Amino acid sequence: MAYNEALADRIRLALGAREGIEEKKMFGGLAFMYKGKMACGIVKDDLMVRVVASKFESSLEKPHCREMDFTGRPMKGFLFVEPEGFDSDRQLEEWIGLGIEFAENAAAK
Repeated sequence: MAYNEALADRIRLALGAREGIEEKKMFGGLAFMYKGKMACGIVKDDLMVRVVASKFESSLEKPHCREMDFTGRPMKGFLFVEPEGFDSDRQLEEWIGLGIEFAENAAAK
């Protein structure tokens, strides 16, 4: 499954020189890990974002956003955002910020 390379470049630019970022092929797309935790990624043309529990419902209410569902069951804490939901760099940076927040607050395994 291919993923949107232009979106990958936009994410890389938005993440800047932040230390602790790693890219991994995942979910048939590309995931961006921060400090060993998945923060965001790309599946086809959609942005995939992990969100802390306290912000999940309010994030889900935003336009062009839905629960991530691969198998008929939503994945807890994961959202898909359609391209219209991150048209501007500011919108993309806000979504990525939510993913970084998740990774910073995720408990170590």
